[in-house]
Amino acid sequence: MTVTAEHSTASVHGLIDLYDVKPDGPDRFVGQTSITPGEERQVVEGAQVLGQAIVAAAKRFPDKSIRSVHGVFARAVLAGPPVEFAIDVVSEGRSTATAVVTATQNAKRCMTFTVLADVPTADVIRHHVPHPRVAPPADANLFDLPMAGRELRVVDVVDVNNPDEVGPPEMYAWAHYEPIPARDDLAKALVADFTGYLGIATTMRAHAGIGTAQAHLTISTAPMTLTVSFHEPVSWTGWLVYSHESTQSGAGMSYVRGTVHTEDGELLASFSQESIIRPLRTSDSAIASAARL
Repeated sequence: MTVTAEHSTASVHGLIDLYDVKPDGPDRFVGQTSITPGEERQVVEGAQVLGQAIVAAAKRFPDKSIRSVHGVFARAVLAGPPVEFAIDVVSEGRSTATAVVTATQNAKRCMTFTVLADVPTADVIRHHVPHPRVAPPADANLFDLPMAGRELRVVDVVDVNNPDEVGPPEMYAWAHYEPIPARDDLAKALVADFTGYLGIATTMRAHAGIGTAQAHLTISTAPMTLTVSFHEPVSWTGWLVYSHESTQSGAGMSYVRGTVHTEDGELLASFSQESIIRPLRTSDSAIASAARL
C-alpha cells in the first residue's frame, strides 16, 4: 500500500491520522507509514511506530490509561507498506494491564513494544523534577525539521548535526504542536513524537569532530530502544520543553534520558533511549545510505 495524502507526516494533522491505527481482527490493528518531509532515507522514525503502538494498546484497553511503553527497534520499518500490530495480552486486571505489541511489515517482525496500562487513582504522595532553567522559545534557535503545525526550537545550539558545535552532553528543545489532540491516547502519541530525535546528537555534542552529519556516511548510528513513561494527567497548551541528558557512551552504544515539561512546569513524561554509535563497516558502504537503518 502506498502513502496517500491522508497518511502523511507533512502536517501534525497527518501525523495524528497516522497514529490512529484501525482494527484488523481480534487483538490486531493496522497502521499506515510515512516519512518526515525532507528526509532522504525511506525509513520510518521509530517514535512514529511507538505512537501507533500506544494507540493500538489504548484501543485494546479502553477503560485504562497507557502509563508506559518500551520499544525495541530490531528491524527498520520502511515508508509505504502498512504495519500490522498484534497484541499479546500478558495480564488484564481491574487496575492494571500489560501487553506486548509486535509491529510487523511485509511478513517480518520489526519492532516490539511492552505496554503498561492502568486506572489512575488519587494521590498518596506527589512530586516531580522541576522544569529546566533554560532560555524561552523566543530566544532559542529554530530547528529546521519542517511539518505544518509543528515548530521546534533548540536552546544554545545552532546546528544539532554540526560536529564542531561542542558542549556538555545535554540538549534542550522546545516543541509547539497545533492541533493538540483531545483524545488521551493520541495526545500521548504526539508527546512521544519528539523523544527519539535528539538522543544521538546529544551524546555526540560532547565529542569534538563527531556529529550526526556523519551518520550513515562515516559513522553507523541507529536508535535501538525507546521508553516513554507518562505522568497523569497528560494535557497541555502552548509549548513543551524536551530535556535530554546523555549519561553514558561507550562500547558502541549510548544512553540518553530525558523529560517533557509544559511551559508552566508540569512534568508530562519521562523517556530514555539506547542507540548504536559505531564505525561504519567497509561492507556497509555497498549499501545505499537511504536503505540503512
